[in-house]
Amino acid sequence: MKACLIQPLYSTDTTQADRLFEWEIDALCRCDESMDMIVLPEYSDVPCFVRDRESFLDMSRKYADKILMKSIETAKRCRAIVFLSILDDNKNTTVVIDRQGSIAGKYHKQHLTDSEVIDRKLDSEYSFEFSTPYIVELEGLRFGFLTCYDFYFYENFSNIARFRPDIIIGCSHQRTDTHDALETMTEFCAYNTNAYILRASVSMGEDMRTGGGSMAVAPDGEILLNMKSRVGMECVEFDPKKKYYKPAGFSNPDSAHFEYVEKGRRPWKYRPAGSAIARYDKIMPYPRICAHRGFSTIAPENSMPAFGAAVALGADEIEFDLWYTKDGQIVSTHDKNLSRTSDGDGFVYDYTYEQLMKLDFGVKFGKEFCGLKITSFEDILKKFACHTIMNIHIKTEQNDSGYDPKNIEKILSLIDKYDCRRHVYFMCGNDRVLKMLKSAAPDICLCQGAGDRPWDIVERALENGCQKVQLFKPYVNRQMIEKAHEHGLRCNLFYTDDREEAREYLDMGIDTILTNDYYRISRVIKD
Repeated sequence: MKACLIQPLYSTDTTQADRLFEWEIDALCRCDESMDMIVLPEYSDVPCFVRDRESFLDMSRKYADKILMKSIETAKRCRAIVFLSILDDNKNTTVVIDRQGSIAGKYHKQHLTDSEVIDRKLDSEYSFEFSTPYIVELEGLRFGFLTCYDFYFYENFSNIARFRPDIIIGCSHQRTDTHDALETMTEFCAYNTNAYILRASVSMGEDMRTGGGSMAVAPDGEILLNMKSRVGMECVEFDPKKKYYKPAGFSNPDSAHFEYVEKGRRPWKYRPAGSAIARYDKIMPYPRICAHRGFSTIAPENSMPAFGAAVALGADEIEFDLWYTKDGQIVSTHDKNLSRTSDGDGFVYDYTYEQLMKLDFGVKFGKEFCGLKITSFEDILKKFACHTIMNIHIKTEQNDSGYDPKNIEKILSLIDKYDCRRHVYFMCGNDRVLKMLKSAAPDICLCQGAGDRPWDIVERALENGCQKVQLFKPYVNRQMIEKAHEHGLRCNLFYTDDREEAREYLDMGIDTILTNDYYRISRVIKD
């Protein structure tokens, strides 16, 4: 089969847009019947760089329909399959046009850049949901897709490989990568998917050593064509059914690289991933319901059953309390005294972890939980890291006391171990501890607790560099909420288990409601 890759010149000068777009149209006119496939770069309807949404939309409105119609006409005239990237329904979309000029599929870019989401405000909702790799089957060939930023997410390559594509189409920009880096990435993708990669990009200028790199790469990693920064259209011929199978160890039959790797995969060893991963704190929508100490009306508070029930029901957040033990372990229980929640007595920090593990933290809730052990912070992270937002209440012996920096180091070390900095925030009513947390982890969101000065909570939050406040009934009114919002602070409410009261607080502007009765209160939003 013969594929044609089209690499136009790209510019930051928007006055050149008409000229550059006409070049693309002319390139399609120069395509001929010898070509089986034609690939254009990302955003062929936006031939110049624009960041803001309105300029971006204006350019797309001007050119999208024209280049789509021209691509359909070219597909029919050349009897070729055309792959075109445009803005379609507010999504970065690769359109597949078959030899008859019919639209045979649409791939939506799965990994959007911040500029696409924040500046251009493209639709990204679909990218937060589970999906299988998008495959279009035409003429006995299976086509997979990657668009620009998608090429950086190597963990997705093995997932695509499972669906056994013959060819992967990459409509791209990747304007700041060097030619060597682009070659490496594309070779790696081809080798790990056992597919041919057809990548079309844009030239930043023929003397540039970055950008461009429209190329064709074979499954064994051989580069069949690399345009580097050349402006134009170039062709390559290859057999899409010719795969690469390598020796797979002594006495084993040859196999594709991904098949060989799959036999030994240990996904639990790596970063949290999969369909259960929740949006992180910065992009999780509001309003939210936070399961206070887990779903603590149906299971013992601060216990794995309580957290598990809340997460299974889709809790945006769970809240829990952290104390330190005599031997420096980090555990989750609310009271410093053990008598209310366990069959023990005395202060949690006067016990070693081993001693705490001998106590029963379920029997006082109900006999069905008899024998439940205290929950360590690591227990929580092992099961729920990145599956929900964690509102972590750092407990101190007294509001005016300090806090051992070693405990903060241990907490941060565990958060990093389970790769969930973006899914946690710290809540504390102790201003000194908040300042210590700010110094130790300036990237982790802080929430100001009421402490012993509940009416000054907004001012204290601003002094301590917090991004949220946790308002404490009855020390809360509409004026406090409005003041917090004026300063960019999100407002939690501790707490309500009453549906009508929850509605009232949401109407007042509360962003997140803490509740012990998670399912009941969550219906206020979900219904």
